[in-house]
Amino acid sequence: MFKQVMKWTLFQVVSENYANPITCFFHVLFKAAALAFYILFSLFVKSFVIIFVITVLLAALDFWVVKNVSGRILVGLRWWNEIDDEGNSVWKFECLDGESLARMNKKDSWLFWWTLYLTAAAWIVLGIFSLIRLEADYLLVVGVCLSLSIANIVGFTKCNKDAKKNIQAFAQNALASRVTSSLQSAFGVI
Repeated sequence: MFKQVMKWTLFQVVSENYANPITCFFHVLFKAAALAFYILFSLFVKSFVIIFVITVLLAALDFWVVKNVSGRILVGLRWWNEIDDEGNSVWKFECLDGESLARMNKKDSWLFWWTLYLTAAAWIVLGIFSLIRLEADYLLVVGVCLSLSIANIVGFTKCNKDAKKNIQAFAQNALASRVTSSLQSAFGVI
């Protein structure tokens, strides 16, 4: 009985702080799992193949969850990259409208951005350790995981800048239309 009350209380506290606690959980889960697996198995198990496959798989799952699920739900952003007919890379961005973005939970957003950057920083530190230990094969694992983290950072940072531009344009257009309608009604122009 005490455990059930404790679980419910913990879930209630997390639910009160975060608008999307399940999404937040999975946003952090794959990052933590990839880092923990890499660190623990590289210390205690010396099977590079197992470490490489499982760590990269966890990092790829994290990449997919962040890019396609938690980015949309926690910060209202989505990005992808396409190659056009001329062979050029074209970044595509989607974001919620200004009103919806303003209603996004600040704690969800904070968790999203901080874990995104801290994970990349952790992979950089692990890469430095791999260099110091002269383990080029483990540096490969770190490089793949860091590349996936940086791809999400670049994509969401560009998307966030694009969203801010769209919000500013929307606000300017809304303000201009209000001023115009106010002037028209004040001077009797229909």
